[in-house]
Amino acid sequence: MVKLNKVNYAGWENCLELANDEVKLVITLDVGPRVIFYGFKDGENVFVNFPETLGKNAGNEWTSYGGHRLWHAPEVSPRTYYPDNSEVPYSFDGRTLTLDCPAEETNLMKKVIEITLEETGTRVFLNQKIYNLGEWGKLFSCWSLSVMAPGGRLVLPQEKYIPHGAGEGETFLPARRLVLWPFTNMADSRFTWGEKFIQLAEADIDSKIKFGVTNSRGWTGYSLGGNFFLKRRADFDARAQYPDMGCSEEYFTMPGMLEIEMLSPLKMVEKGEYNELAESWELFHLDLPEDDEGIEKSLAGIGVE
Repeated sequence: MVKLNKVNYAGWENCLELANDEVKLVITLDVGPRVIFYGFKDGENVFVNFPETLGKNAGNEWTSYGGHRLWHAPEVSPRTYYPDNSEVPYSFDGRTLTLDCPAEETNLMKKVIEITLEETGTRVFLNQKIYNLGEWGKLFSCWSLSVMAPGGRLVLPQEKYIPHGAGEGETFLPARRLVLWPFTNMADSRFTWGEKFIQLAEADIDSKIKFGVTNSRGWTGYSLGGNFFLKRRADFDARAQYPDMGCSEEYFTMPGMLEIEMLSPLKMVEKGEYNELAESWELFHLDLPEDDEGIEKSLAGIGVE
């Protein structure tokens, strides 16, 4: 059974706890909103919380509180960095929690986030919408960022192997885009460029990494302290235009956190219409190996291909 309760979390007095018998989520209502906690009921948070911002409200300045948030892309300032620090109205129908965020006054955009936790198990569904309230159309993508706790490891599947050639079951076509930001060092020790997986570790190395891909496989994971966080998108459209040279997903790390970012296709959104991005999360007790074959075998055991 899913229960929703008002709770105080780390100094934020106005939060919601959405829980079943296995996992819980905590959502801030005084700022954000942020899904500031996701984890097993008696376990650790897979999302990062920043001690310097816990319980705080940044007022007229945007700040990263950690957790999971919804943005819009392309990333430009000041539009993307609207200070989302107002009280968030909500409703709950016994199954789905709807966060009806205040309109962004300078952008004339509005976010609505629907969160559904299954009655049993760990699966969470998020349907994330951004409306255009302005008089003219806006071209944007919905952009969800899950900011993961330190000490873990991103696991991204490579595209499926197809041999080179013109014969049956062979191809001359490329598999995916790989987009690099100019501060990214591909030789950084945090990277593992494997045959079947790309891995990126969060580590105390004083530099930043960001890269993006088209990911037709539809999932990305994060291994942390004996648990495995699985983030899936509801759909991938290979024909669509995605932001940032065609990225459907992006990943960013610096000391203390790692972001798993999903993006919807770019869409010209007219007045009163919206763009949307649907995703789901699951959490497993799984100590994931670091070698490709070990990862593949472990993931097959939980039904991930």
